[in-house]
Amino acid sequence: MDMLSEKLGKIYREAGADVLYTTTDYLRRYLTGFPSSDGFVLVDGNGCTFVTDMRYAEAAQKSLEGSGIQVVVGTVAKAEEMLSPYRSVGVPYSLTPYPELLQLQRWGHETVDSMLAFKNAMIIKSEEELRSISKACEIAEDAFNALLPEIKEGMTETEVAALLEYNMRKRGASGTSFDTICAFGAHGSVPHYETGNTKLKFGDAILIDFGCKVDGYCSDITRTFLFGDDGKHGDFKKAFQEVLAAHLLVQETLAAGMTGKQADAIARESLQKAGLGEAFTHSLGHGIGLNIHESPNLSPRSEDVLLDGMVFSDEPGVYFAGEFGIRIEDSVTLKEGRVSSFMKKTRKDLVIL
Repeated sequence: MDMLSEKLGKIYREAGADVLYTTTDYLRRYLTGFPSSDGFVLVDGNGCTFVTDMRYAEAAQKSLEGSGIQVVVGTVAKAEEMLSPYRSVGVPYSLTPYPELLQLQRWGHETVDSMLAFKNAMIIKSEEELRSISKACEIAEDAFNALLPEIKEGMTETEVAALLEYNMRKRGASGTSFDTICAFGAHGSVPHYETGNTKLKFGDAILIDFGCKVDGYCSDITRTFLFGDDGKHGDFKKAFQEVLAAHLLVQETLAAGMTGKQADAIARESLQKAGLGEAFTHSLGHGIGLNIHESPNLSPRSEDVLLDGMVFSDEPGVYFAGEFGIRIEDSVTLKEGRVSSFMKKTRKDLVIL
């Protein structure tokens, strides 16, 4: 039995339904390894069937040949017929539209929530998944390093973001993990700032939060730096060193077996000791995989237990409205009980262009 079959079997058994059924795009990809914008996947004790329309049929059959996954040409309208032999149907409740659930019940099926089975499988990454994430991180770092000498006074936030995205695409990324955040000056104080047309001027701090996808898997990285030093960055520089210290402390001391809450506390307590606790307004990190935000959560209330093979962000930050924001973020994994960062090529100390 190949790894994919083992993975499917584990999810199927844990869900406890006669058949698994999902129309969710990233779960289709997780189950089959094939990207598509439409269709559904069925998994029962005998195997896996991917139902897709003619747009994907040829590519899917070629890609999945020899995988043991059957490709059937059809649309969601075919689901009623294909599900008819089964009494209980496992569907991911939190990702399934309510009308879809009602339809299954109207067809006479008992529905079972399969989301926990998916979550438990997806939270631990396989070696193949780790390689894809590692490659996405490498491309993101190479693209950022190529960007730095290209940044010039007068460029807009949007121009800088577009250039970075071009650099990632040029190096093999299939797309971005999320909309690139590029914030100049005081705009950095908004953690999820929407990149705009503000022009770069000498002395501005620059915060860029970005990532790309490889084989569907995401990278996530943030770097904060200065475009020239106008001598007015005393508070910024002090805060930067404290954020960097918190970021590095997490990587030095976080260990497998800790909860997300305990991990978050490493950075939070470090920043509190520096008098910056109230400026750290979000959680330490989030899981990374086919989605840019998934389990585990590293937050003040998270009881998620951190284990080898999990991938998540380490991103402490401080934000002062109308002044500046600083965030330093790596995508990391747990290996042999300790943190291993995927980010090995970009500087984390304060860069002044």
